[in-house]
Amino acid sequence: MEDLVLGWAEDRGILEQGTIEGQLKKLQEELDELKEAFEKDDRTEYADAVGDMAVVLIILADMYGLSFKDCLASAYGVIATRKGRMIDGVFVKDVD
Repeated sequence: MEDLVLGWAEDRGILEQGTIEGQLKKLQEELDELKEAFEKDDRTEYADAVGDMAVVLIILADMYGLSFKDCLASAYGVIATRKGRMIDGVFVKDVD
């Protein structure tokens, strides 16, 4: 799927002409849409916003010379054994 997204971005000139700053702005727009979908309890729009954010993150990783898959694996490697607790609906990691 990552290859499909990057091919789409290449075809539209995003990888050649886009900027990391522009993609960060786009990511914020998609996050705002996600929040709005959550507030409206709109499952379809929520799914669309999550997908759109994943697309932007794939493009951002590539622009920085990284693979989204490798970034996700790296993050999981950090959290896999993390301990913590839930506080007000949010997982808070224990401080070592």
